[in-house]
Order: sequence, then C-alpha cells, then structure tokens
Amino acid sequence: MDINGTTRVCGLIGNPVAHSISPVIHNRLAGLRGDNLVYATFKVEAGNVAAAVKGAYALDILGLNVTVPHKQAVIDELVDIDELAAAIGAVNTLVRTEGGFKGYNTDILGLDRELSDVGISLEDKCVVIIGAGGAARAIAFLCAGKKASEIYIMNRTLEKAQNIADAVNEYAKKDIAKAAGISECGSFDKKDYIVIQTTSVGLHPHDDETAVTADEFYENAAAGVDIIYNPYETMFMKLMKKHGKPAYNGLKMLLYQGVAAYELWNDCKISSDMADIIYEDMKKELGISE
Repeated sequence: MDINGTTRVCGLIGNPVAHSISPVIHNRLAGLRGDNLVYATFKVEAGNVAAAVKGAYALDILGLNVTVPHKQAVIDELVDIDELAAAIGAVNTLVRTEGGFKGYNTDILGLDRELSDVGISLEDKCVVIIGAGGAARAIAFLCAGKKASEIYIMNRTLEKAQNIADAVNEYAKKDIAKAAGISECGSFDKKDYIVIQTTSVGLHPHDDETAVTADEFYENAAAGVDIIYNPYETMFMKLMKKHGKPAYNGLKMLLYQGVAAYELWNDCKISSDMADIIYEDMKKELGISE
C-alpha cells in the first residue's frame, strides 16, 4: 500500500510484541478492502501504559489492540468501556471516541465466532474451562452469556478459579459457575461437556505437555478447544482426538478477535470469504501446512 498524509494508523501495545502476527491480519484486511490504514506494533513497558494511551490519542491513532501484560492496567486510561469488558475486567481493543478511547474485549467475540464456525453451541451445555487467567475469565463470561447450563473453572490454584466463579455468578445473577482443582479431572462425574483449554501448558516449545492427563476426562468430553495455536495441534488436542472427540486450536479465535477489532475501528463488516483469506495468510506466516 502507499502510505501518505491521510493514512490512518492502528497498532498493538504490549510487551513483548515482536512475535505478534496481528499486523498480518490488519494490514492484509486493509489491502483487501482498499482502506488507507496501516497497523504496527508498539512495545510498551509496564510503567508507560498511561503515557502510551494518551500519546496515541494525541497522535490521532485510530485504534489500538492491547496484549499482555496491559489488558487490566489500560482500563484506568479509558474515557468509556463496554459493559461486558468492564464486567470481565480486561480490555484488548481501544476505539477512538470523542475525548479518548473506549475499551472492548474482542477476545470473547473471537472465540464465539470460532465456536460458531465449527458448530459448537454452548447453550444448555456443561463447559469446563482449564485455567484461571485472564483468558479463562473472559471465556467464563462468554459461556454465561451463551446460556451454558454449568461452568466449571479448573485450576491448580483453587482461589483463582473461585474468584472467577464468584464474578460470573454475580454477573449472571445465579450460581452457574463452580471452581475445581485440576486434580479433580480424573474423577469428574459429568458427561458430554465442552472443554476450553486456556493455560500456556503445551505452548511451543513444550509441545508434548498438557495440563490434564487423565484419560477418563477426555473420554467423557464432547469436544475441546485449545486457545493455543502454536503448535497447530497441541497435546491437549491429540488426547481429545485419541478418544474420538473433535478438537480445535486457537488460531481462528485470534483471527476473529482481530476481525472484530477491525470492524469496530472502521465501522464495517468483514465477510466470511475475506476472513478465510486472512486465515490462510496467518497459517503461511506461521509456517503451517495441513
């Protein structure tokens, strides 16, 4: 594309950011749509979040993505926040408005669209979330919003899981979420549950690791999603498939959270065909061949 005096700028703030493939998503979308927009990454140290957000607004930056470790800290620098993002307590997308940026959480929009793509409905389903970090918290709220019948947050530290369960129950105004220890997976007495793996266990280069090893857990599940996308097939996914259950990685979640952010910044709708093109570009960037 030609960068000129009217080119709008969007970008990613976080630390680290050099590994990000978000520029592939947004710059390719801009090219396909003919938008005069460029997307870059900005490494921001922990103590500089306020200065970065204020500076971005002063520089007329159209929008920002936010990644670790700033998804919570950035909330204090916003002039407005989406209701669900406020309940989750994490923001990953900033949209320029009058007087400052408004915060959204498009991570859950990304997972929601991935689940729809692969034909997984959460309504009236038991959902098991492995892990209790920021991603698990956002996903638990998504499950509540999609009318899951039960949500189990399983984590090594029970207190962290309980904190998420309490927040979700308060939001849902009913006791839908429960905390449990990872050690309980082998004796978990539910059937046909959807599993969403949110920990970093199994992330490359630790391809042969998984947070849950109990065969019974995989045997009783209906389907699984690992939000990790590198490796393309995690050990969690391999164990799901070993027991004849469908399993998916997090690459489409990454794609669709980016698509949702792009739509917010540009007040547009990205077609499925266009999203499919970006998905193939992402796989090429990661060296994935199926």
